[in-house]
Amino acid sequence: MDSIKKFQKLLQDLFQFDTSDLDFGIYRILNYKRDQIEKFINKDLVEIVDEAFLRHKTERLSDVDQKLTELKESIIQTLGKNAFTELDDLKNEFKVTPLGQKYLDLKERKDALEKIEEIKLHVFNDLYDFFSRYFEEGDFVPQYRFSIKDHKYAIPYNGEEVKLYWVNSDQYYIKTGLFFRDYTFKINDYKVIFRVVEAKEELGSNKATKQRFFVLSDDNQVEIVDKTIIIRFNYRELIKDESLVKAYELRFDKNKKGEEKSDKSKKFQQEKINYIIHDNNIKLFFQKEYRKDKDGNSISLLFYHLNRFTAKNTRDYFIHKNLKKFLSAQLDYFIKSEVLNIDILEKEKFLDKHITRAKVVREIGEKIIDFLSQIEDFQKRLWEKKKFVIKTEYVITTDRIPEEFYDEIWKNEEQKKEWQELGFEIPTSSDELKNKKLPIDTKYFTVEFKEKLLEKLTEKGDLDDLLDGLLIKSENWQALNILLNKYKEKIQTIYIDPPFNKEKDADYLYNVKYKDSTWISLLENRLILARDLLNEKGSIFVRCDYNGNWIVRPLMDEIFGKENFRNEIIIKRKRQSIGTPNKFEVENEYLIYSTKTNNYIRYDIFINKDVSQLKWTGFLKQGERNPPDRIFLGKIIYPPKNQHFSLVQEKVDKLLKEHYLRLKCVECSSLYYYDEKESQSEFIKKINENVFKYYDIKKRKNKCYGVKKLGCCLNCGSNNFKVEYLPSEIRKIGNNWFDLISYSDSQNFPTENSEHLLKRVVESASNEGDLVMDFFLGSGTTTAVSHKLKRKWIGVEMGEHFLNIVLPRMKKVLAYDKSGISKEKDVKEKYNEKTAGGFFKYQILEQYEDSLDNIDLKPNETAHELFKDEYLLRYFLEFETRDNPYLLNIDQLKNPFSYKLKVNLSEVGEPQEMNVDIPETFNYLLGIKVKKIKTRNNGKKYLFVLGEKNDKDIAIVWREVIDNLSEEDLKKDRDFIVKEIETWSPDVVYVNSKCVLTPKDFEVKYIESEFKKLMEG
Repeated sequence: MDSIKKFQKLLQDLFQFDTSDLDFGIYRILNYKRDQIEKFINKDLVEIVDEAFLRHKTERLSDVDQKLTELKESIIQTLGKNAFTELDDLKNEFKVTPLGQKYLDLKERKDALEKIEEIKLHVFNDLYDFFSRYFEEGDFVPQYRFSIKDHKYAIPYNGEEVKLYWVNSDQYYIKTGLFFRDYTFKINDYKVIFRVVEAKEELGSNKATKQRFFVLSDDNQVEIVDKTIIIRFNYRELIKDESLVKAYELRFDKNKKGEEKSDKSKKFQQEKINYIIHDNNIKLFFQKEYRKDKDGNSISLLFYHLNRFTAKNTRDYFIHKNLKKFLSAQLDYFIKSEVLNIDILEKEKFLDKHITRAKVVREIGEKIIDFLSQIEDFQKRLWEKKKFVIKTEYVITTDRIPEEFYDEIWKNEEQKKEWQELGFEIPTSSDELKNKKLPIDTKYFTVEFKEKLLEKLTEKGDLDDLLDGLLIKSENWQALNILLNKYKEKIQTIYIDPPFNKEKDADYLYNVKYKDSTWISLLENRLILARDLLNEKGSIFVRCDYNGNWIVRPLMDEIFGKENFRNEIIIKRKRQSIGTPNKFEVENEYLIYSTKTNNYIRYDIFINKDVSQLKWTGFLKQGERNPPDRIFLGKIIYPPKNQHFSLVQEKVDKLLKEHYLRLKCVECSSLYYYDEKESQSEFIKKINENVFKYYDIKKRKNKCYGVKKLGCCLNCGSNNFKVEYLPSEIRKIGNNWFDLISYSDSQNFPTENSEHLLKRVVESASNEGDLVMDFFLGSGTTTAVSHKLKRKWIGVEMGEHFLNIVLPRMKKVLAYDKSGISKEKDVKEKYNEKTAGGFFKYQILEQYEDSLDNIDLKPNETAHELFKDEYLLRYFLEFETRDNPYLLNIDQLKNPFSYKLKVNLSEVGEPQEMNVDIPETFNYLLGIKVKKIKTRNNGKKYLFVLGEKNDKDIAIVWREVIDNLSEEDLKKDRDFIVKEIETWSPDVVYVNSKCVLTPKDFEVKYIESEFKKLMEG
């Protein structure tokens, strides 16, 4: 029975029984079926094993009995009826015969089958051994096990010369930053919510610790409403003199004598801070409620959840891409290599019990795999689902806005306040807006204002052509996923500076045990999508340091092709450190540069050298070449024996004219140059007259002398000359970019890339008008530089700095930003106070956590009755989430302007129920280029969008639909739609809900079916 209990305990861990009181995310889904799951583990499982053994035993016994009957008849026919005793036993004298031996073996086999239940416990041990080896700290780790002997692991391999593999290679890494969601659990009749209401850090503060911690909010810490208790937290740095730090010092930071240690020796730990928060503030709630921690100690239930809450935002999350395929293949291998191990089988006379054992292990194992896979596949489905656009706004400078909107803009006090906060000079009247490049943000205006503005702007141009760029606030995999249909093979250049894979304190949240594997999964998941976005002439640059370049290079080779690797570019680190005692000082970082294909665009970049650092040098090389001689200033000169001049004659003539080549007298160092002021004929004449242009090497003053003898130095008369050349002050760059500062501090952002670095990247791999993308946008340098260089751009960032750093920065860039590369001469020609201005869109996307935390399950008794026992293990999530609005509620599309979801728009704070931008979401799903937008009212709101895809014009019609419309109302609806779209002459018309459009010159499609297919596809 110990075997059964041990396996049942493992299943409780697999199905996360320790989270039975949690009420959010995947925990709520598991807890929704907790009673059924518990019944399956504690009761059904044992019965299933018993039933399986009985079934397999009966089948094999039936087979053995039939063979015994047949053999007995054969013995009687051969040896006679007297071969058996009255008790139906074979007589002793016949036992030694071949038939007798065969009969006795079958009898022995039957006796063994009768006792086959004795190996049931082996089945539970087998199942425990199998599932426990892949389960670590709440997650399955896909390690391909080979056996339990010398060679424990195997990897998927198809004969490659070099194989790149990592432990999480079959998983999605789904956490790339801090998103603080409500942590909800139940105690008795109460619902308790831990909620982060503020998350901040004091960058560069000398008074603050380097780490951030969860502490109780400064205001309104605990609120009780009916049966709900809300406990509010901040996530911030600690300040030395605050009361929490003093309490920490008194309780945990004393030396043996009880004296306080110095501040420098303090190492705060969140769990210790939790003790203080709990004991001093919130332990009054439910003091009698206890549970066991992971070590079996009894602790306060509230403290238990406090520890889980503070830990859940600092661990990795993975989703398997195909958990069932992986576990099923591993189970098959496990059975063949360990349950039916050849060493075991060789010792056994009969294999029935081991074959039965193997079949039961497979049968039960597959049932458990089905359930685990159902949960994992559901999470994968939510992860891969195209996410809704939650909010869409536009930023456009006033010089691009029609004057009819100026009065409304001028009256908007919120907009004026932002201009003031951004440091812009406020005009004195609305008339001045035309001559200004002040950015207006449509978030400060009504929906009607935005709709009228877009319609007016698109009268004279297509919207996507008018837009300079796009900013998206989202986890970047989700953003890339929704952009794919529209921008596939449209991006020219991608630059990313992902979080670094540091030795100790990485720039991302990771499981220390699998730090490298987590990091490579993070990159691989996103780079695969990025490759599909690049066009065939496109390039990608990935920034990393020495901790990550050994990973990035083979990963890029695998995704983009080894043949498309171009360079490992060396760049400077931000600043010099004091060094480490065991290695040379690290001074550089890297850009790994690859292209989509061999048919790529790359432009040579030239930079001006410091002229004072240029040095004249000879250009003789070892070895002889033909012809050996060169003509310098009318004089034929031969190289020394076994050497040759490294420049051909045409290059010599060119360098002479450019003053990059000269003759130098070996005796007196007099210098002779080509005089470009003279015509060629005059120059030759002067050569014949022995007149040269001469520079004194010391004073560098122009002097001209006549010579007495052709080919002799005008100063000393020597005919011994050395040929020298001066390297150009304009140098073509290689892979050493140490001439650039690669980081900047202009935005007060810890890892801000310098504009000068991005300028070189963008100019080397794109033209004006090309599309540049950065999906680890950080402070927004890539989009800022791209705009200044007249490129189109897309930037993706998930953190709160999207709103407080990136968005303000791009608004300043539109208005005219004097900093960074704006000071450079070649940039001023493109981007200056007169040519500045712009128009971009920014959006906020629904996130995976929004989908998961808000899933509602509705029982489906019909499906339950249909699938019986299989329903829980394989089907319940598919049927009970079918009409959830987070997946897509078709019925709600009847009113697309009021489709609501509850979402978190920021890292902290309470979820908000708000309208979703259904039309923008559908535009992405279709992948159209948006051309025209207009809104009309015909008793209800209509939104018309004209787009283009694959050379077809596509009209999309959205309107509010009322049930049970009369035939007359439907006809009026049809006539109004036809009238509004007829000037567009679309090839295809999409319309939501019931409509009686009759296709004449266009094809009619309904939005609902296409929406659902594209969203989940």
